[in-house]
Amino acid sequence: MGTVYVPQDRYWGAQTQRSYENFRIGTEKMPPELIRAFAVLKKGAAMANVRLGNLDREKGEIICAVCDEILEGKLDEHFPLAVWQTGSGTQTNMNVNEVIANRGNERAGTPLLHPNDDVNRSQSSNDTFPTAMSICALSILEDHVLPALSGLENTLCGLARRYREVIKVGRTHLQDATPLTLGQEISGWAAMLEHDARYLKLSLEGLGELALGGTAVGTGLNASEGFAETAAEMVSRLTGKTFRTAPNKFHALTSKDQFVFAHGAMKALAADLMKIANDIRLLSSGPRCGIGELLIPENEPGSSIMPGKVNPTQCEAVTMVALQVMGNDTIIGMAASQGNYELNVFMPVLIHNFLQSARLLADVMDSFERNCVRGIRPNTGKIREYLSQSLMLVTALNPIVGYENAAKIAKMAYNENLTLREAAIRLQLLDGETFDRVVRPEKMVGQFPEEGAGDGHDDPPGKLSEEEKGRIGE
Repeated sequence: MGTVYVPQDRYWGAQTQRSYENFRIGTEKMPPELIRAFAVLKKGAAMANVRLGNLDREKGEIICAVCDEILEGKLDEHFPLAVWQTGSGTQTNMNVNEVIANRGNERAGTPLLHPNDDVNRSQSSNDTFPTAMSICALSILEDHVLPALSGLENTLCGLARRYREVIKVGRTHLQDATPLTLGQEISGWAAMLEHDARYLKLSLEGLGELALGGTAVGTGLNASEGFAETAAEMVSRLTGKTFRTAPNKFHALTSKDQFVFAHGAMKALAADLMKIANDIRLLSSGPRCGIGELLIPENEPGSSIMPGKVNPTQCEAVTMVALQVMGNDTIIGMAASQGNYELNVFMPVLIHNFLQSARLLADVMDSFERNCVRGIRPNTGKIREYLSQSLMLVTALNPIVGYENAAKIAKMAYNENLTLREAAIRLQLLDGETFDRVVRPEKMVGQFPEEGAGDGHDDPPGKLSEEEKGRIGE
């Protein structure tokens, strides 16, 4: 293919340089999580090859030492390739092979390693790239998304228990409905996250299947017997996570359904986060001319022209991330549908979007929990005011006067600006004593749910003031 010039201060070789020059597209580089996953893979493969007698120990040790440097971030500048390259990720695999070989030879003081013959032994780009995808996808879910999700869920559980006695107006269709407690409302949010965590954990099993050992088309050509199983064992040992060789390598190379499934769980999480954030910002709207039932932390000025304005900025960040994840899900689904013949050739864009979603979700949940959710407080005066004005308390009268008569009470109260009690007496449907006995909001809210009130903190940061306690007691 002719001469290609590689910068003298870089460890990559000719194949990386050609890709670097031929794909000057966009600013998105191969994700660092993927490069580190490749380092784990190459180290695990070298350990397997040494154990199986396919690679001498000196070469294996040098490969492992360079992989450790990559994992420590010491060689980051040597991985320059764009996401928008060959759909198999071949040149990224070769980028890793070349860097390990050239840096290894520098360490050895002699040309000991060859990028293809030694670093890539028993492997192909077609099975290493999807294997690296699996390693980094499972790792980011276990190490970042699930812990952030758990932290947010715990804080919501704590808030749910803390405010389980604060009775407020319920709302459906954006209209007043029968009452519930603020704790019950928040427990619904917490239960959403509890379910999302369950869905994400289910997806880990599929991501744990490694394509390594399938080589070019799934047949395992040039991979020795036992390599796939041994390499998966080594990757598990190096990461402390559960990986196993895929039972059908033809499926592992051509299908990316496990990523669609896992990202679908992230999309479900994004949808729930969107709902929670929107509820919080609507309930905290105001401070005087909105609903104003919730008080949220005031983190920064909200306007460059309106003094004193404070906005629900953390909620807005959550909703923007949710939209990005939903868009990424479309790309991932379409990319996974392109498994033409024996290989999917949309893998770089798939893993780029998958990792972006995971990274954004983990970061935004941490930020949302720290800068907003843990500081949520009820505006008890406003909550009590709305509850006293709610016409839907009339629902408790259905068993006493019937639906039609209860509707008459509510309509008269609304049209003539009366209380429900005044309207009921005026219509001579029941006396005041009976009304007071039946229409009691605290008897209308049911039991506090078990789900969504589980493993949270007993008392999130900050305690109820004496004034709040008094209002709640009233």
